[in-house]
Amino acid sequence: MALITVRAEGLYCEAGDFFIDPWRSVDTALITHAHSDHARSGSSHYVATACSEGILRKRLGQEMRLRGVEYGEPLKLGNAWVSFHPAGHVLGSAQIRVEHQDEVWVVSGDYKRCADPSCTPFEIVPCNTFITEATFGLPIYRWDSGAVTVRHIYDWWQADPERPSILFCYAFGKAQRVLSELAQLTDRPVSVHGAIHVLTEIYRAQGIPMVPTRCTSDMPRDYKYTGDLVLAPPSGHRSSWMKRFKHPQTAFASGWMAVRGARRRRGYERGFVLSDHADWPGLIQTIKDTGAEQIYVTHGQSDVVSRYLQEALNLNAMPLNTLFEGEADT
Repeated sequence: MALITVRAEGLYCEAGDFFIDPWRSVDTALITHAHSDHARSGSSHYVATACSEGILRKRLGQEMRLRGVEYGEPLKLGNAWVSFHPAGHVLGSAQIRVEHQDEVWVVSGDYKRCADPSCTPFEIVPCNTFITEATFGLPIYRWDSGAVTVRHIYDWWQADPERPSILFCYAFGKAQRVLSELAQLTDRPVSVHGAIHVLTEIYRAQGIPMVPTRCTSDMPRDYKYTGDLVLAPPSGHRSSWMKRFKHPQTAFASGWMAVRGARRRRGYERGFVLSDHADWPGLIQTIKDTGAEQIYVTHGQSDVVSRYLQEALNLNAMPLNTLFEGEADT
């Protein structure tokens, strides 16, 4: 019998009587990270990394019953041993290792392999069975380092000192990664949308070094933002919030910017390829590194990755249907 199965509520471990990132309310939910497709409200008890607690409470409610654990800390749940290991995705993100009767499974959650000064680096966790994401599971997706890409963002910002430069990016993870990489290049303050400001302060409380920031809602109404860099979530694009900026230049930072025409379809002047998920080489190398004999592939290009693993690497791999979304294309 499989150690982890898919039920109507989500990924379930019978040996420990818990779910991992359930999409319905359950008694005990183990959470890989605080993005909304992995962390949902309504469960009775939660277990997650201690460093993700601030974000989780902000998103799911301060009164949630949450047990925070350290990376690598062993935890006995029922007849299973569980531990959380760095996933390199966002602050507090984890792979969850489950062991029962000499069988080891690892649920990756979302992960990336490239360096990111805003979160703990990915850790290889050997296992018998690996459940991996495949958000960017096509050979066209290959990332430059975050340092290289944010240098391009910095140069774009500096090139037009007469206009505000508005960079749209996801409010949790991507924005803080940009702010942290910028700290290697400048100490100029960056203005941020309120949705980004709240989460950025939680990162600061965890000691993550970033450039100084100021919330746009705290700025004087007649402030011009001339020559400033502003970070905002995609929802801010073409909203009433944009009215405070005079003739801004706009850009979007996402892995989806690797696709020809994606920037133009979304109405941005520039696109920067920056993702908090593994690219194609990172996915394939990670699967090899785990030494797993069985691989389940979920959210994203699960069919493509499974077929490649079967045909090119002769691995036992198959798609796994879940409700995880990866990096939302919105």
